[in-house]
Amino acid sequence: MCIGIVFILVMSRVSYAGDNWPSFRGPTNEGVSDAAELPVEWSETKNITWKTAIHDVGYSTPVIWENQIWLTTAKDEGTKFYAVCVDFESGKIIHDKLLFEAETPQRKHPLNSYATPSPAIEAGRVYFHFGSDGTACLDTQSGNVLWTREDLECLHWSGPGSSPFMYKHLLILHMEGKDFQYIIALDKMTGKTVWKTDRPKELYEKTIPLYRKAFTTPIIARIEGKDQLISVGAQTSHGYDPMTGEDLWHVYYGTDSSVSCPVTDGELVFINTGLQRPSPELWAVRPTGKGDVTESHVVWKIKEHVPGESSPIIRNGLIYMVSDRGMFSCIEAKTGQIIWQENQRGQYSASPVYGAGRIYFCDKKGVTTVVAEGKEFSVLATNPLDEGFIASPAIKGKSLIMRTKTHLYRISE
Repeated sequence: MCIGIVFILVMSRVSYAGDNWPSFRGPTNEGVSDAAELPVEWSETKNITWKTAIHDVGYSTPVIWENQIWLTTAKDEGTKFYAVCVDFESGKIIHDKLLFEAETPQRKHPLNSYATPSPAIEAGRVYFHFGSDGTACLDTQSGNVLWTREDLECLHWSGPGSSPFMYKHLLILHMEGKDFQYIIALDKMTGKTVWKTDRPKELYEKTIPLYRKAFTTPIIARIEGKDQLISVGAQTSHGYDPMTGEDLWHVYYGTDSSVSCPVTDGELVFINTGLQRPSPELWAVRPTGKGDVTESHVVWKIKEHVPGESSPIIRNGLIYMVSDRGMFSCIEAKTGQIIWQENQRGQYSASPVYGAGRIYFCDKKGVTTVVAEGKEFSVLATNPLDEGFIASPAIKGKSLIMRTKTHLYRISE
C-alpha cells in the first residue's frame, strides 16, 4: 500500500454492526454487514418471518433504523410519490405518506421506476429523493415533513436512479440527465444548498445529450488523511472534496448511463464505466492525482462480464460481482486477475450484499443465489420467491430484508 493512504470509511465502520442499514448500500456504503448469522435457505413456505404487500411500484432498497424499515413507492404513471414505513418486528405498515404529486410526469425507461432512489436514514430523520420530482426530510416517529425541495432541475429522461448520500451535516445528491449534470449538497437540517458542482462541460459536450445521463450513488474514501467523495458520472468519474465540492481529480471514459456504485479497498477505487463502450468496463484507479489522471492513475481494466447495473462487493482483497446476464466473478483487487468466473445465467439488476461469510445475489425472477466467500466458487443455496428482485437486499441482525416487485419480506431462520 502507498504511504499516506488510509483505509476508507473509518467513521461509518464505527457503526458497522448489523443493527441498522442506513442507506442504499448499508453501513459501509458498499453492501457489507458484519452480521455473524444470516439465513442460508428459504422459500415462500420456509424461514419467512413476515411478508407485507407494498402498493404501486418502487425499486428502492429498504433502509433500517432500530425498529423501522422505510422505503419508497410511486404510481406507475409517475403522478404520486410515497414514503412507507414498516415495523421490523411485525411487518405492519406504520406510515404511508404521500410526499409529492406531478401533473406532467417525465418519461422513464420501462425497466426503471419513479421510486428507484433509496432513502437514507439516521436517528430521528429519514430522507427521500425522487429526482427532480422532489426531495424531502421526515421525522421518523411522527412521519411529519420537516422540509422539502422541488426546485432541483434535471431531465432524467429514463427516470431517476441515484440515491441520497449522507456525509456529516450534508445530504449529497447526483442530478444527471440530458440537460443538467451536477452534484449538490444540502444541509440536512434545513434542506438549503451548501454547495453545487457541475460536471465538466468541456468533456460532457463532446457527446450527445442522451449520453450524459447517470444513475449511480457515491461513496466516501479516506485518501492521504482526507475524505474524498468518489462520484461516478456518465462521461467522467471524480474525486471531490465532500465539504466544498472541489474537483480534485477525474478520469474520462466517455460512456453512458453509469448505474453501478464504486467500491474501494483503501488503496484503489474501482469504477464501473457504464452501459456503453460498447459494454461496461471496471477500472481500478489510484485516487491520489490532480486534474485529469486518465493516462497516469488507471492501474488496470477489465472489459468482460462487467455488470451494467448491479454494484460489486469487496472483501479481503477480492471483488465479487455479477453481470446483467448472470456471470459471477471473483477478481483480485490489487491486480485485476480473475480468480473465478461461473455462469449461473439469469438476469440481474439488484446489487449483492455480504454477511456471515456469504454473498447474496438476487435475480429478476426472484431467485437468490448464496455463494461462499473465498477463492473457490461454492454455491450454498438457491432460494426462490414468487416475484423478482430489482431492489437490493438490506440486513438487520440475523435477518435479511428483501423487496420483490410486490412485497417486502423479513427472512430469518
